[in-house]
Amino acid sequence: MLIACWSVKGGSGTTVTAAALSVALANGVPDRRRRASGVVLVDLGGDLPAALGVPEPSGPGVCEWLSSADADADALARLLHDVRPGLHLLPFGSGPMPTTGGERLALALGGMGSVVVDCGAPGSPVGLAVAGSAALSLLVLRPCYLALRRALRAPLKASGVIFIDEPGRALGVGDVEDVLGLPVRAVVPHHDGISRSVDAGLLAARLPRQLERAVRSAA
Repeated sequence: MLIACWSVKGGSGTTVTAAALSVALANGVPDRRRRASGVVLVDLGGDLPAALGVPEPSGPGVCEWLSSADADADALARLLHDVRPGLHLLPFGSGPMPTTGGERLALALGGMGSVVVDCGAPGSPVGLAVAGSAALSLLVLRPCYLALRRALRAPLKASGVIFIDEPGRALGVGDVEDVLGLPVRAVVPHHDGISRSVDAGLLAARLPRQLERAVRSAA
């Protein structure tokens, strides 16, 4: 399954959500399958290594693959880096990110099994093309009136919303579902433990239980 995490406004938490979702799915892969398969996490924004707490991969990545019109799915698979058993990272590479080739990328990713994509900056043509081709397209949204307005004008319709809950906000889950006509598939709580885990680079090694439970329900 190809799962795309995207947003309409910067700072929505898309990168952390995609990283957490991939780790949660990898945690569910049986040990006997981890050597031969697992979960692929695709970085279209450039921040996933930092969010996961792993070294920045060296060598080419998605940018270089998209820039080569002759590169195929096998060439894309050779770019994978092991993060931990059951989890592989397809790195961003050396930018800038091309503006075309998103459909070709989605097609190649479709043959890799369980794939989670951080679609990168809001409005990225490649990210939107991948999100539009994904089996599960997840809009990551904070309870922000400005973000909700942008979501109404989004160029594609999501499968559902991952709602980043924040205390003191006027907007709730019901408001988002009513306005967008989309189901909220997961509610990620605002919790100090999650923020500390991200800041310490521990997402890949020790995913907070609250975060794992929330994102697993989205998939």
